[in-house]
Amino acid sequence: MDFIHTFLNLVAPPFTFFSLCLFLPPYLTYKFFISLFGSIFSENLEGKVVIITGASSGIGEQLAYEYASRGACLALCARRERSLEEVADAARDIGSPDVITIRVDVSKVDECRHLVEETVNHFGRLDHLVNSAGISAVCLFEETDDITNFKYIMDTNFWGSVYTTRFAVPHLRCSQGKIVVLSSSASWLPAPRHTFYNASKAAMLSFFETLRVEVGSDVGITIVTPGFIESELTQGKFFTRAGKIEVDQDMRDVQISAIPVGSVSGCARAIVNSASRGDRYLTEPSWFKITYWLKVLCPDLLEWIYRMSYLSEPGAPAPPTEAPSKKVLDLTGAKRVLYPSTIQSPDSKKE
Repeated sequence: MDFIHTFLNLVAPPFTFFSLCLFLPPYLTYKFFISLFGSIFSENLEGKVVIITGASSGIGEQLAYEYASRGACLALCARRERSLEEVADAARDIGSPDVITIRVDVSKVDECRHLVEETVNHFGRLDHLVNSAGISAVCLFEETDDITNFKYIMDTNFWGSVYTTRFAVPHLRCSQGKIVVLSSSASWLPAPRHTFYNASKAAMLSFFETLRVEVGSDVGITIVTPGFIESELTQGKFFTRAGKIEVDQDMRDVQISAIPVGSVSGCARAIVNSASRGDRYLTEPSWFKITYWLKVLCPDLLEWIYRMSYLSEPGAPAPPTEAPSKKVLDLTGAKRVLYPSTIQSPDSKKE
């Protein structure tokens, strides 16, 4: 057995390299024409039934408006009922022929089952499931007061998507439907203070890539990995080390620094277009894909950049007001240009 592994260690790398040199040109040409075909014959969403989790704010809210503008019927869910009803009213005005709202905490499996059952009972079918519900956490791992508090991040971001998907897949198979997954570029970026959040998004990415193999062509899966997009997360709404949800814009400035924050309406439009084409992946804004290649090709450089920008010295925490990433933002005044006005106020939706 050792001889076999030694042989493969010598042969596999050059064989793979030369195989890719031969395979990539026709493969990329094929992918180009498939993408072109998908753009020309994009899915007509009129009358389609769409579940959107986390629809009371942020990307989920804007996705509701985008689907509504294309004539889709909507089942909107979130924990904040009043905000959810406001979104539903706006979606009806935009053009959705039928909208229902269901109060759901996606971290609870029974409520996710109820969401799918209620939707199918009302509309008689299901065509798209959009897993948009999520929450961010900011805390250095060693500063965590009670590590068990952060189970809520995984329960909401990862298990919330898994629960809804499990109950939706049988119906999506019947309709040849689609799943849209709001993962994040955080799934590959090792940003300090996002330990738990990054892990939850990486788990989503891996889970739905594997599920794509299992369901084959019966159900399309579009995995979305946004960069920084205007939402309550980029407004500074975080799950803190004390186990509470708070708005901390100083910490937001540390984590985002002088990186442009994208428009939520443009992001939602790109997501729905991508799902309608049947794309496998979408990064929005598209330039943010360079961070993936930086991670793959130069992981040590990326880690060094994060360490020097977010921490006062290797392994030591920097107070938010002293972190180099925030100082750059404050000294340049870049926030006025790079951050949309919607996230510059600490006021967020309350129930």
